[in-house]
Amino acid sequence: MKFVVSSIDLLNHLQSASRVISPKNTLPILDNYLFKLDGNRLEITASDLETTMITTMELENVSDKGSIAIPARLLTDSLKEFPDQPLAFDINTETCAIVISSENGQFSVVGQNGDDFPQLPQIKQERRIAFRADAEALASGINNTLFATADDELRPVMNGIYFELTDKELTFVASDAHKLVRYRRSDIKADDTGASFILPKKPASILKNILTKEQNQLTVEFDDKNAFFTFSDYKLVCRLVEGNYPSYNSVIPTNNNNKLIIDRSRLLNTIKRVSVFSNQASNLVRLKLKGNKLTVSAQDIDFSTSAYEDIACQYNGDDIEIGFKSTFLVEILNNLESSDVSIELSDASRAGLLLPFQQENENEDILMLLMPMMIGA
Repeated sequence: MKFVVSSIDLLNHLQSASRVISPKNTLPILDNYLFKLDGNRLEITASDLETTMITTMELENVSDKGSIAIPARLLTDSLKEFPDQPLAFDINTETCAIVISSENGQFSVVGQNGDDFPQLPQIKQERRIAFRADAEALASGINNTLFATADDELRPVMNGIYFELTDKELTFVASDAHKLVRYRRSDIKADDTGASFILPKKPASILKNILTKEQNQLTVEFDDKNAFFTFSDYKLVCRLVEGNYPSYNSVIPTNNNNKLIIDRSRLLNTIKRVSVFSNQASNLVRLKLKGNKLTVSAQDIDFSTSAYEDIACQYNGDDIEIGFKSTFLVEILNNLESSDVSIELSDASRAGLLLPFQQENENEDILMLLMPMMIGA
């Protein structure tokens, strides 16, 4: 089994796949990349059993076919130190001896039998649901929701992004019980019946990185256990989170009669400045609305520090004062891209809604929700 490959091209593919490999694998074989050569096509696989990444390369100067498991860290770390040059791989699949020849030297390593690498799961055809999506649209859905996922061992369904597919749209939802994001795309929809699944955080993060490099459409297939994301040069396979996602629509308040429109970056910078003076345990900031003025304030009684700033805004509603955790508020405002944001409130004890004042893309609809904090007496 022999082939020649560009060191830079190989490194780029390996670095994409390396994000899957866990630092503490249960099976020693998972510390390796699986190289599978068939014709001019080299298929590289990395897995942690829960998530598997497959990337393919077209090669020249190829002889024979076969598979070999090559130590991942050793190969990736050595390739980082190579300038761009062709590398010749000479692999004995019987002894698992690997010889890599560069312009100025030779490197030897022993791999493992490729047949020992775990097999890919299969989609159950009777439960299979598939759709096509633009990489940009899927990336936008993941980017806007991933930050709101939880780290809750007792409720694993909250630790991923909920995908809800209907014949009208695809909805992405993420929540950690303090904040919630609902992002809808009307340009992604099911052909007939709807379905849903929960994508774990790790494959979502890996997808986020791959999607930025992809220009074409991709295919998404899933059943009740696994999901396959197929790109032009990559395939990501992951086990889905089992369980039912909470009814997120029931926590989104309606009849929000107090509506505020304000410059996003100005509000964001004000909260960052004022929150320095908040209690370090609670990070509480107060938003007081009266007339067309928003007062952002914070205090730490223990250290006798306090701060406030006034911001001009457009406000239609009753006088109201509501408290939020500043770190969550900053996170949400950082993930809203519009120049102006709309904040909708019902009262000081119910969640506030933050939305872009103007949707830049007619195919998207985004809503972010933040639970309030008790201001206290």
